[in-house]
Amino acid sequence: MNAALMKRVLLSLVLSCLVSVASASGTKYGVKVRADEHIDFARIKTYAWMTGWPAFDPSVDWQIEADVERELAALGLTKVPADPCDAVLTYAAIRRTDVDVKAKSVSETGLRPEYPAATIVVLLREPRTRREMFRGRASFPLERDPARLRAQIRTAIAQIFAKYPTVEH
Repeated sequence: MNAALMKRVLLSLVLSCLVSVASASGTKYGVKVRADEHIDFARIKTYAWMTGWPAFDPSVDWQIEADVERELAALGLTKVPADPCDAVLTYAAIRRTDVDVKAKSVSETGLRPEYPAATIVVLLREPRTRREMFRGRASFPLERDPARLRAQIRTAIAQIFAKYPTVEH
């Protein structure tokens, strides 16, 4: 096969993979937020971390915590070491493999294209009862490049807290 033909075949394969990922069915990516409408979020000024379900990669775990803390600080909340506080904070991070079930199989085995994805859930709870006050959930296909992954996580957490109930919302 000549070089020009190989380039066209490779480009065609890359483009078909991108289209498959973009058209994956069953998985809805994006950000969803739920907030208790009976809570006066303007009164929440302090928070403390509680144990959650951290990311398996310590550097990603650290980044999620730092990004959440940055967003809460921008909203005027202050981190405290423990009770007494106005809210307790936790998060869960799940990494998974999604399958494009609408795509044709990529081999004679019948397997369909797979790609890495993640979901991050951030929860603010009432300190005494642990009643959920705020839940933000972001799901997205994962970038493989570490720098792009860091940007992707930062963006997802910023999008969650952009929907945090404040006086402006």
